[in-house]
Amino acid sequence: MLLLCVLFTGAHGQSLHYSQYYNAPLLLNPANTALMPENDFRVGLNYRTQWAVIPVPYNTFSAYGDCKIGGNRNNENHNNWLGVGLAFFSDKAGDGNLSLSELQGDLAYHLQLSKSIMLSVGGSAATITRSVNFDNLLFDNQWDGFTFNGNMGTGEKVGILKSNYYTIAAGANLAWFPNENVYVKLGGDLQNINTPAESFYGSTKNLIGYRTIANLDVTMRTGQTLIVNPSVYFTTQYGANELVGGSLFRMMMSSKNQMTSQLILGAFFRNADAIIGVAGYQVGDIQFMANYDFTISGLAPYNASYGALEFSAVYSRAYHPNDGIRKTYNCPRF
Repeated sequence: MLLLCVLFTGAHGQSLHYSQYYNAPLLLNPANTALMPENDFRVGLNYRTQWAVIPVPYNTFSAYGDCKIGGNRNNENHNNWLGVGLAFFSDKAGDGNLSLSELQGDLAYHLQLSKSIMLSVGGSAATITRSVNFDNLLFDNQWDGFTFNGNMGTGEKVGILKSNYYTIAAGANLAWFPNENVYVKLGGDLQNINTPAESFYGSTKNLIGYRTIANLDVTMRTGQTLIVNPSVYFTTQYGANELVGGSLFRMMMSSKNQMTSQLILGAFFRNADAIIGVAGYQVGDIQFMANYDFTISGLAPYNASYGALEFSAVYSRAYHPNDGIRKTYNCPRF
């Protein structure tokens, strides 16, 4: 009964985002493509559901994979490689099943400038389809004075409407690793460089504006068993801003059969919106993480403070993990 999403020309919907931005590398910045000091490829999944009690949830899903081409040369100072990646994103919201499907290709080049500095640059291109089912929606002219009458005409289009467009993005990272216990990465990304038009009515005036993303990530080994990973994420589009900051804490567990494991705990804060608790576990090459967003914004009284639940899974490894070549790469190992 309740129309939760604004569909008409001139409205701007929520862009894809995750609280676990650090586990959605290709969405965060194309320069992250295959930025993996110790591994050669990875695949990952993300799932987020939010607004579960208002009254139709907003669900987001993504899957991605990326790999290195070249690199790991026996060179004391430089170790450069190309990264390629592919990602799929999907979300759905509201009674009208307002949906987005996005297929994205990524390319990045990683250039080790010295023993302690690496520069990464990357770009991405994506094709996007949005759709909505107008038959599932009710409009004000269907109110008969007592209730909404689905048999009355709406004066709107009927059936499933679609909008197709493409978008491009570019980004860069600068990494600094002064010793084996510290890794600092600063990155920036500009999305929707071509400002594509999005409309279910054929309008060319409803342009998707630039979206900028900045991220600072620090990884520090503070002892034999503890790794501290503070980070901050900021994005802005059409005057809407999102700022998230916090830290993960990775505790090394005992190794069994040469397979190490980590217990992962963390806490983050989304400015004026939510407190985010994180928990996860990594065993060998596989990592699972989950978080819950506890709403503290003005929406809290209407959703009983329920926020978002999110899951991620990442599998990454080297083609030949015991070849010894990676020892020449001057980057910390965590």
